Amino acid sequence: MAEQRKTSGLDTPLAARKRFWPKFSPDPDAFGSTTEKFARFMGTPQFLLYMTVFCAFWLIWNTYAPVQWRFDDATIGFTALTLMLSLQASYAAPLLLLAQNRQDDRDRVALTEDRARAERNLSDTEYLTRELAGLRLALRDVATRDYVRSELRNVLEELLETADGEELNLRAKRKNKGGTPQTGLIEVVQPGQGTNRKNDQK
Repeated sequence: MAEQRKTSGLDTPLAARKRFWPKFSPDPDAFGSTTEKFARFMGTPQFLLYMTVFCAFWLIWNTYAPVQWRFDDATIGFTALTLMLSLQASYAAPLLLLAQNRQDDRDRVALTEDRARAERNLSDTEYLTRELAGLRLALRDVATRDYVRSELRNVLEELLETADGEELNLRAKRKNKGGTPQTGLIEVVQPGQGTNRKNDQK
């Protein structure tokens, strides 16, 4: 029979090795949120008040209570209370560091998103600037309102000069013929002439 290969050597990957204790892998998000809540509670006035009441009760009970009911000795400096406070401090420091690390990760993600948003805004602004510059260059060849008005005014003046010259020529011709001068233009109707024309037509 073939010799069975050992699975606990250094050449064996860690995943294939047999574990004596089961691997502890809690949910990092749930564990992190729980520790953050506890760390935030430790930084509130309520926690300080509760700790003050607890320490005061501990000291008063172990000082004035009957000897058989005491669980900490005042003669040796309340050793149990000192150990409890030291244990609490030893756990509080990692919890605070964990909460701070999670806050740093959130700040890093927010900073990255802000930087990406700022880059998008900058690119959009540069695009709009280029478009406005192109519109300004294109509007240089477009006739403005003042230019169109001045051209229309010049054309109107030329038409009036031509019409006045033709009217004078027609009047001179009609006078030579002895008729009533008609200019060929639209006659200007004076007030009261419309009713006289209607009566004449009747």
